[in-house]
Amino acid sequence: MQEIAELSERLKQHFPWHKTKRDCLVGALLGMLKKESVNLNDIAIGFPSEAKIESRYRRLQRLIHDYIDFDAFAIFVMALFLFMEGEGYYLTLDRTNWKYGKKHINILMLAVVYKGIAIPVYWMLLNNKKGNSKTVERVALLNRFIKLFGKDKILGVLGDREFIGEDWLKWLQSENINFFLRLKKNFLVFNSRHSEKVHVEDLFRDLVAGEHKVISAPTKILSTSVYLTGFRLTNGELLIVATDKHCANALEIYKKRWDIETLFGCLKTRGFNLEDTHLTKHSRVKRMLIIPALAFCWAYRTGEWYHEKICPIKIKKTLQRPAKSIFKCGIEQLCEALVNAKCIRHFFQFIEIKEVSLQT
Repeated sequence: MQEIAELSERLKQHFPWHKTKRDCLVGALLGMLKKESVNLNDIAIGFPSEAKIESRYRRLQRLIHDYIDFDAFAIFVMALFLFMEGEGYYLTLDRTNWKYGKKHINILMLAVVYKGIAIPVYWMLLNNKKGNSKTVERVALLNRFIKLFGKDKILGVLGDREFIGEDWLKWLQSENINFFLRLKKNFLVFNSRHSEKVHVEDLFRDLVAGEHKVISAPTKILSTSVYLTGFRLTNGELLIVATDKHCANALEIYKKRWDIETLFGCLKTRGFNLEDTHLTKHSRVKRMLIIPALAFCWAYRTGEWYHEKICPIKIKKTLQRPAKSIFKCGIEQLCEALVNAKCIRHFFQFIEIKEVSLQT
């Protein structure tokens, strides 16, 4: 099919695989966009090919059984969103998990914050468990990113309450990486007089809904000195953020962490229904994820282009918010072009990107 051949050629610079394998990846990408599903059978149905559905399905199986160069994907994404050319960026870590049968699928993802959403770069499957990640797993993801892209442009690492631990904080400080991490309200810290340990929520008990407080003096937690900022949410809950340096706008920066939740929503219920994969072997799930990750990135950049250059997304007057998301706009434009056999070359412009200089 013409669209497979052309898109495969555009991707050749960043995915220098054998042409057959690259064509299969492109076919899977187009099939997923058509069907908005990660289920291999659905992708096979949407795969543009004259071969039988069973043959397409077997090709997809071979693709996710084979070696995938995740560094190539990371380089492509960083270039696609111009992270290599612009100013610094924030990284965010989070997990998404589900259960299929008796198997737990637990994914730890590293993403880059971008205009209200997070862009996936690296991920790993947490073996045979449903709980939190370990320091060694987080460090492995960060080190892989740093090896390729360096630390110079990393403004900070954002993480929810799971991402607190003595070894983890020490490693971030030893690497001179700023962090913005949320604390559980019952976390033990020293009081202002350093005379006894109290729950961290006690330092902010005077806050009312909508108020925030920055504690200017460093507080020691888990043998690490941090600066604390607290905010009382409208439901009465406390949001407490720990940073390695004094930061007056720590709360505003930490809010960017929610962007990765938006990403997960796009990959799951609002996009490609990730939990419908029915794959359980972790190595295959990890390799399969490159398809929805690529589809998400292409759709988002398309939606961004369409909104800015072609037709701005309408604002709902009653709610004063966009009628649809940038991602959904991109999905609609790509699907219309694919399903109705319109010229899809217009949407290849983001694929033709410059080479990037990497950390040496």
